[in-house]
Amino acid sequence: MTASSTVLVTGASGFIAKHIVRELLESGYGVRAAVRSATRRAQVEALFPDAGIEFVSLDLTSDEGWDAALRGVDALMHTASPFPTAPPKDPQDLIRPAVDGTHRALRAAESAGVTRIVLTSTCGAIYKPADQQWERVKTRADWTDPEGPRTTPYEASKTLAEQAAWRFAADHPEIRLTTINPGMVFGPALDEHYGSSLDLVEQILAGRMPFYPNVQMPAVDVRDVARMHVRALADEGSVGQRFPANAGAMTIPEIADVLRRAFPDARIHGRVAPDWLVRALATVVPLLRTAATGLGHNADVVGTDAPRQFGFEYIPTSDAVLASAEFIRSRR
Repeated sequence: MTASSTVLVTGASGFIAKHIVRELLESGYGVRAAVRSATRRAQVEALFPDAGIEFVSLDLTSDEGWDAALRGVDALMHTASPFPTAPPKDPQDLIRPAVDGTHRALRAAESAGVTRIVLTSTCGAIYKPADQQWERVKTRADWTDPEGPRTTPYEASKTLAEQAAWRFAADHPEIRLTTINPGMVFGPALDEHYGSSLDLVEQILAGRMPFYPNVQMPAVDVRDVARMHVRALADEGSVGQRFPANAGAMTIPEIADVLRRAFPDARIHGRVAPDWLVRALATVVPLLRTAATGLGHNADVVGTDAPRQFGFEYIPTSDAVLASAEFIRSRR
């Protein structure tokens, strides 16, 4: 894989994917961007108006367009996956498109002779293993149990999709697969369309969280996540490996403390909620159900494999959180 190669990026309008597109362009790669709608295409075009990006329309739930989209590219960067704003009533609403979409992407790649694939997974596919040893730090050898008592539908969808990708690669030895597994992704957005991690920062800054569930999460800056994806393309040593992207785990109260110290003018208030209260409220407040599954759980994942393999140092987690906050405040 050389810097003059062309890469298909699925889900190209996503928070992480936009940074990946920028990193690819700055590294000299050509980009074919897959989006679901004209609106999402316009978002990407507005960021990179003169970059010569080629656009295609793809849907995780439809076969239409996949074969043509993979034709003539040198690598596939599969970032697309459904992400809920609240837990779905039926977990299959997330699981089916995530798994089926991954199958579609890899089958089309194999059919087109595209053998280099980098897949965006998550630390959520790692940190809730079947042994239910909640207190230990997890490694990339661990797998979340999709049917585990604490596993959310999103974590199950990402776990099953990544496992499907590795099975496909095992059945097709010519496929050279690497997965990148980010934790909660902070850092600056490239536009006003960003993900749930920045929504969390925005809620804390605005004083809309009266209390903070004591939930821990691995965390990383989006710029490091993009760097890992792009460096993996040309790094044959990364083939067959999964790389947790985690600069250091933080709890929600710790994130609030970082923001409170940095922005004393912000209306940051609230106290740490006792676990029993979070569990009780989660029965009636859907947005707290995910938080409740993380109570008393060490979600830390060893993230040192990636810097060692790809030759970089993580942006500290607190700096990533502050970069999110600075972006949000600059848009007011």
